[in-house]
Amino acid sequence: MSLSQVRSLLFTDPLVVLLTVGFGSVSLITTFFDHTGRLPNRIARKWARCLLRAGGVRLDVEGLEKIDPGKSYVFVANHRSYMDTPVVLAAVPVEFRFFAKKGLFSIPFLGTHLKRAGHLPVDRGDTRASVKIMSLGARLIQEQKVSMLLFPEGGRTTAGARDFKEGAAYIAIKAGVPIVPLGIVGTRDVLPIGSKYVRAGRVILRIGSPIPTGGMNLHDRSQLIEMLSRQVSELAGETPNCVEDPRPA
Repeated sequence: MSLSQVRSLLFTDPLVVLLTVGFGSVSLITTFFDHTGRLPNRIARKWARCLLRAGGVRLDVEGLEKIDPGKSYVFVANHRSYMDTPVVLAAVPVEFRFFAKKGLFSIPFLGTHLKRAGHLPVDRGDTRASVKIMSLGARLIQEQKVSMLLFPEGGRTTAGARDFKEGAAYIAIKAGVPIVPLGIVGTRDVLPIGSKYVRAGRVILRIGSPIPTGGMNLHDRSQLIEMLSRQVSELAGETPNCVEDPRPA
């Protein structure tokens, strides 16, 4: 066992668990008197920053000036690690909602928190239900003036290993909001797939220019997601993926 693994086992991992349970408990409590989900989102951002600090992760952000905190967007990122979501939460100052696997909503405590904080369940095996939840996500953006974060590869992957799904483009076009490509570099080294150890290191989040969707219709989503696939790959320094199906990540 290496020195970094010993450090992670004795210090980082227990601290990450404590931070997650602590912030998660506070966040869950706030959902009983804040039904907008805004206070849980602020708590989640603080949790993400503390998590990165505890893990010795140094985060560099490029292109933040392209984002207006007062506007709503659909953010699309590559997905290489469980650290990707905390990185985006910590760096981008907007009101986020997420899509999460339907099974997570059945887990005690976690499922209750996800539901009460306004996040949405996705059943990737049911196309009709997926389309319905995408439409709900678009309506949520319009009515609550929030942003959505999606990983259109549908899960953590190695570089260029999985096609992009069209769900993010569907939601952005239907909601009429800009879609923003994000490239995340370094999270796979900090917390590789299958690893139990958080490693100190440098992570870069590159934010691309928002792509307006005004004037687009749902027939344009394939072309839009192809453009996003190229831009996300360029920002992340990876080989471009292709397009798959319209279900959300």
